[in-house]
Amino acid sequence: MNNGAKAKLSLVCSFFIFVLFYLNPLSQRGNSKFNSSENVETCLRQFKLDPARIRVSYSEKGISLFTQPEELPELPAPDERRLREAAAALQQRLVLRNWLARHGLQTYLAGLLTVGVARLEDAYWLEDNKAKQVFNKYVSDWSTARQSLPTSKTHLDSLKADLWSEVVKSSNHQDAWTWGGMLVVSVSVAGLVTLAAMTQPSLAPEAKHTLLQYVTGKYLHPSNCKVNFRWIQPHPVGRTTCFSVNFYQRNGQPYPICDTDNFIVDISGGTRKLNVITELGSPTDPNGANVAKVKFTVRHAGQYRVSVMVNNQHVAGSPFSTVFVAGPAYAQRTVVVRHCSTVVCTANVAHLLYIEPRDEYGNICKYDSPEILPTEGYTVQIAALGFASRENILELAEEKYSISLDYDWITHRVSVQLKFVKEGCYRATIKYKGTELHNGDFDIIVLNSIDSTLVQKNVATKNHNICYDAKLLGVKGDRLTKPKKVLCYVSPKQLIIKELILKFIPKRLYTFRLCPSTKFIFQSENLKLSDIGDSFLIDDGCQPKIELYSKERNVIAATFAQFLLKNMGGSETFKDKQDFFYHEVRKFHQKHYHEKLAMEVRRDKLLESSMKATKNFSVTDWCKNFEITFTGEQGIDWGGLRREWFELICSQLFDPKYGLFASFHEGQQSLVHPNPNRPQNLKLKHYEFAGRVVGKCLYESALGGSYRQLVRARFTRSFLAQVIGLRVHYKYFEQDDPDLYLTKIKYLLENNIDEIETEVHFVEEEYDDTGQLVRAVELLPNGDNIRVKDCAKHQYLDALAQYRLATRVKEELEAFLKGLNELIPDNLLSIFDENELELLLCGTGQYSAADLRSNHVLNGDSAEFRRVVGWFWAAIGNFTQEEMARLLQFATGCSQLPAGGFSELTPRFQITAAPTFGNLPTAHTCFNQLCLPDYDSYEQFEKALLLAISEGTEGFGMV
Repeated sequence: MNNGAKAKLSLVCSFFIFVLFYLNPLSQRGNSKFNSSENVETCLRQFKLDPARIRVSYSEKGISLFTQPEELPELPAPDERRLREAAAALQQRLVLRNWLARHGLQTYLAGLLTVGVARLEDAYWLEDNKAKQVFNKYVSDWSTARQSLPTSKTHLDSLKADLWSEVVKSSNHQDAWTWGGMLVVSVSVAGLVTLAAMTQPSLAPEAKHTLLQYVTGKYLHPSNCKVNFRWIQPHPVGRTTCFSVNFYQRNGQPYPICDTDNFIVDISGGTRKLNVITELGSPTDPNGANVAKVKFTVRHAGQYRVSVMVNNQHVAGSPFSTVFVAGPAYAQRTVVVRHCSTVVCTANVAHLLYIEPRDEYGNICKYDSPEILPTEGYTVQIAALGFASRENILELAEEKYSISLDYDWITHRVSVQLKFVKEGCYRATIKYKGTELHNGDFDIIVLNSIDSTLVQKNVATKNHNICYDAKLLGVKGDRLTKPKKVLCYVSPKQLIIKELILKFIPKRLYTFRLCPSTKFIFQSENLKLSDIGDSFLIDDGCQPKIELYSKERNVIAATFAQFLLKNMGGSETFKDKQDFFYHEVRKFHQKHYHEKLAMEVRRDKLLESSMKATKNFSVTDWCKNFEITFTGEQGIDWGGLRREWFELICSQLFDPKYGLFASFHEGQQSLVHPNPNRPQNLKLKHYEFAGRVVGKCLYESALGGSYRQLVRARFTRSFLAQVIGLRVHYKYFEQDDPDLYLTKIKYLLENNIDEIETEVHFVEEEYDDTGQLVRAVELLPNGDNIRVKDCAKHQYLDALAQYRLATRVKEELEAFLKGLNELIPDNLLSIFDENELELLLCGTGQYSAADLRSNHVLNGDSAEFRRVVGWFWAAIGNFTQEEMARLLQFATGCSQLPAGGFSELTPRFQITAAPTFGNLPTAHTCFNQLCLPDYDSYEQFEKALLLAISEGTEGFGMV
């Protein structure tokens, strides 16, 4: 735009301004009283005053109200107070009316009064949704008018004084504007427009603002906005982080930010995008109307990009780059690397362990400054086990070991060097600042050099027919009258206890699987000074525990521990065991080539056609890469159809509605278990096929990459325990059958059976759907005649669990294991516990906060509860997958979702208002219900939620 065009534009603008002032009836203030008499009457009636008896007087000092006739005596104090309050309210209302008239909005005064705007100060805090109800399509004019309000109290008082002066002049019929005044204003505006036109290169970018706003600079200007970060970089993760944004107009004056200004904050680190909470303005401080606070929480250390935009434009300096580092070491997440529950070392030879410091969210703590002592806070406590003689106890006071700590600045690990002087069994506990590490509790077997060589030889030799003399001291915690001589055989698969009949015929007494669930306990429960010093217990959680004595106790336990460690790949952490498992599965099937094998199935009869297609498959065939074709479809399998087949076949095998597997109670969490009452058309061969499918999924996962397959099922803990060979007990009812646990098991545990009226016998009664007794099963021989005493209630509950969870499905379980073990050896599965097996089979899943937000039920409608729910969505939006799994397990009792996600969770996920304040959130897993109390702040809520899901769940690990 050249200077001539700018001059023409200025003249045109001045002409239009002159015409607008001339033609606008509001410019002639002497003819406009804004219908003030109506406002006076309305206001007086609100204060219960009769307008006919009140005379109104306007002055620069305010409004004065007098009763008529004026010669009446002085009014009573209550009436005089009401007069003063009415005068003040009327003055505020007329000022507001005059301000609205300036912006052509005087007709909306009545609507504003209905939403609580009776004075000019109330305009600051009118919410946008209420403004839309009053102004309808003219809400943008309201937003412009509100943005013109000053943000400082001094300027606001000055504006109110000017507005009141105009009201006084209007009430006295004095012309506020003259032709000369209008001319002066027109010339002044024309000069400003000319100046702006000559200094502004282009008016197009500011076209969304009015000309007056553009000339005066009264509009939000992103380049003038300032971001104030309230932390020093690098900032530790985990804390609720806050920064503020100050908004300014182009002229440098504060700008009151509101919802319509399109204020956006985007914080991302790599592929992670954080949820943020924004608070606009200050509800209590008018001077804070131009400030927005942004709160968020970072859990993963790394570099993040912070973009702050207003109306799709970056503010000054945006985007920002900030670094978050790991927080302080957290004992419950800090781990011993390549952990073993039993460490074997040699006397007078140093043994090294490594600790990896991690913060509360699993980030590895890295110490870069030599001024910080990374080993500070770590302590190692050593206690001897199994010593019973008085002499040995006295020796414990002497120092028989040395401990030294060091830090590796390259690997960021703390090394612990242990050196024992004397052989024996010890218990070591590693703590950080008084709290035990996640896996910092383990046994140590110290061997002399001769025994150490013997153990290494036992593990390396192929001849495992080595036995050691021992004595059987007790069974089930009861000591035998006379110890029995036995032999202990240790092999890579099992530990066998045999006795000799006639001194040369071996008879097997007990067999313990060589797996993590088989524990050696070196401290007798009823240890006395007179007991044998080298006694120990063996307990696998399945069979009755036995107590043995042997002079070769340390060699037996060390050989067992080394075999177990070898079978697990040298570590007992889940990630290490998983890697070893996949390696061993690939090694086990190394002769079976993963070449393509065409298989055609019918979509409408998927299970039957799949079983028919694989009927004659050998193990070699099951190890091939299935190339799926659906009958009648032209799709070519490049991996997608194979994944679809796995998902569909798992759905039919493990979905309760098909009948092969079932849940213990309809409408609960759909944790599935082999169905003892399966339909007649489902045979044991279906369970064999299900086992092969699960084995196939594990084998494909071992190959890695795009072949990985997860089992889409939610198994009961008791079923998973039996897959790895554990004995079930009554505690499994709490998760598998919560209804039975709450109504019967918990009742019997908390009450004295001898005192209840109803007699309980060792019998389980089964009923059909109509409530008719089908049969009564004796849990013990002649159990119908054996009454359960309070001292034997645990025996009764375990017998009940054994029948309901194991005996009833024994055939189905054996068929399933037959199919599974054709592809996956049982000794490989036995290195996991039931919780780890679920992770191995099903993975952690992909938990979506958006999916939960679309499929939930809210129980509560108060403003406080809606605020807490908003915090809840913001918090879980930043959750890790592990934290989402913990939340799911906390609220539903299981970390796995149905195949369809939250939409198929029955009952639906419920979020309910709890009638408490500041307490931890609670949950009712039977109803999938999460109860959220009220809190003062987002920081307090987030801390309580994380504490609840971390401490309120059991048996979930991701180490």
